[in-house]
Amino acid sequence: MPDPDEPRRPDAFATLRGPYPEAVGHSSVKNNNTWSCGLPSGLHPETLCIAFGRPEHEAGNPVNVPLSASSTYHHTSSRDYARDGSDTVAAFESVLGALDHGTAVAFSSGMAAIAAVAVIKTLAGHADLLWLESMSNPLMKVPDVPAVIAAGKAAGATVVVDATFVTPLVQRPLELGADIAMHSITKFIGGHSDLLMGALVAKDPVLAEKIRKRRYFTGSIPGVLEAFLALRGFRSLPVRMQRHQENAMEIAKRLQAHPAVEKVLYPGLPSHTGHKRAAKNQQGFGAMMSFLVRGGEAASAALCNSVHLITNATSLGGCETLMERRAQYPVDAARGTPPNLNTLLSRGLKMKAGDHS
Repeated sequence: MPDPDEPRRPDAFATLRGPYPEAVGHSSVKNNNTWSCGLPSGLHPETLCIAFGRPEHEAGNPVNVPLSASSTYHHTSSRDYARDGSDTVAAFESVLGALDHGTAVAFSSGMAAIAAVAVIKTLAGHADLLWLESMSNPLMKVPDVPAVIAAGKAAGATVVVDATFVTPLVQRPLELGADIAMHSITKFIGGHSDLLMGALVAKDPVLAEKIRKRRYFTGSIPGVLEAFLALRGFRSLPVRMQRHQENAMEIAKRLQAHPAVEKVLYPGLPSHTGHKRAAKNQQGFGAMMSFLVRGGEAASAALCNSVHLITNATSLGGCETLMERRAQYPVDAARGTPPNLNTLLSRGLKMKAGDHS
């Protein structure tokens, strides 16, 4: 039994048992997110990555959010079972929501997030859903995102933008008029190739609640370890994205000048057809690129199999540099992906002068 005369240690989670936080980060929304530590919502995105998603600034509270490893909770509150959410997941959602200026809902994978919004539209009796990417994979085409969003809205569609390639530091689709931003957290935001997670950020809190209920009924909530790692990924995201993009530009220029390379597809290059659109609608050019290898499929495959500092593997956004030949997959080949197209992710921590050769 606790001593009734002993001063109680401040509870790091005492203020976190209420309803899920509303959207934060937008100037018209009151900042009532308990994970914001009372900070204003208009902070620079790089500051939000580091300052949001932490326990209240109270004596005895941890600086970082602990892993709340429990499958059930004391009655009665808005959270009864782990499918309702957890403090770790809620803290992650507060950061992403603040960055994207909406209400974030985290999922166990990017595909789980995609399925949730697609099912909701279908159950509503219609499927007027427009889905686009900030940058296409693997051909790196850059759409005029605001124009496409406007056209979709004019047609009465719900518009979703997959911003995985750019992160909220480079483009925030809700600011451009989209209804939902989608992120594969596995990639740049997680940043270390060690978690599987996705998220949707909705402009309308009512829509976000529908998405959250869909997550509850399908059990597609991420684990607390994944949420913890993703939240940690936010802390270094600004410096990582800066280095990602710096190295991407350097490697794109070197590839463009290499005699074995037929063409480089990177929007940071003025020669790219989407360069002006990316410069207008983004705060950077991202770190993804593809390039065509002279010599066709055989030369492309040989290159992937002979790399050393670069890893021949799928995915993107981690600390390592990855490269793969997308046409090796039947679904990509069937869609017309050139057989000599290699997709490369540039990452800066190990790529220094002299390592590019």
